[in-house]
Amino acid sequence: MTPTRVTPPYDWGSLLALIRAEFAYMDGMIDPPSSMHRLTEAEIARQAEDGEVWAIGTPAVACMFLTVKGDWLYLGKLAVAADQRGKGLARDLVDLALSRARTLGLAGVELQTRIELTTNHATFRALGFTETGRSAHPGYDRPTTLTFRRALAAA
Repeated sequence: MTPTRVTPPYDWGSLLALIRAEFAYMDGMIDPPSSMHRLTEAEIARQAEDGEVWAIGTPAVACMFLTVKGDWLYLGKLAVAADQRGKGLARDLVDLALSRARTLGLAGVELQTRIELTTNHATFRALGFTETGRSAHPGYDRPTTLTFRRALAAA
């Protein structure tokens, strides 16, 4: 399946449902709770206008958000439906993000994951990302988030 850039009109509710379903396992595992609890259909539509939203399948079985942040392309809300895992969809989306970063003349792709999600850390490392920083959410005196980056290879 090929990733498609999502633009209005679109069934934003189906993307929101995918994200909520695939991020639900984090409830009770991460502190503070995931921002996906505050995510709305309107915010996804705004992301599609102000940045990029990509999806695989109709209805979507995988998605990601892309946003230019300085010299890096930020990859957020990467979600793959549980019954679609192991098929390379996350890798396809990451490869697309790297391609978009190159097209946009950026240094590479950056993402963040919660410190408790060690399986995600291993997955991103296997996809060529390197941990570049740790940060804390407001009000926390310990790191809550890891930042990973994958720089583009010289052309």
